[in-house]
Amino acid sequence: MEYVYAALILNESGEEINEDNLTNVLDAAGVDVEESRVKALVAALEDVDIDEAVDEAAAVPAGGAAAGGAAGGEAEAEEEAEEEAEETSDVPDTTDDDDEDDEASGEGLGELFG
Repeated sequence: MEYVYAALILNESGEEINEDNLTNVLDAAGVDVEESRVKALVAALEDVDIDEAVDEAAAVPAGGAAAGGAAGGEAEAEEEAEEEAEETSDVPDTTDDDDEDDEASGEGLGELFG
């Protein structure tokens, strides 16, 4: 994320986003700079209008995230309910209330653990 932040700082200050400027900003922030990441970011941002991309990204939470979050929460709740139903239907019924069976199984454990 530091690399993207450095590119945003350069863009906001009107500086060219190139390897030297990006490296200087990262060095000033105390980041251990990986040249391969710097080169990859500069190449990726070569044809990108950063101001437009930031405006588009800022617009998404206003309407899309709220509606998407609510729909996502409902879908997740439905999935959990389906999974719970599947889990319980595959499990054999072991709620037998016979005290004799409980005592017998207890005796077996007693023999195992002395």
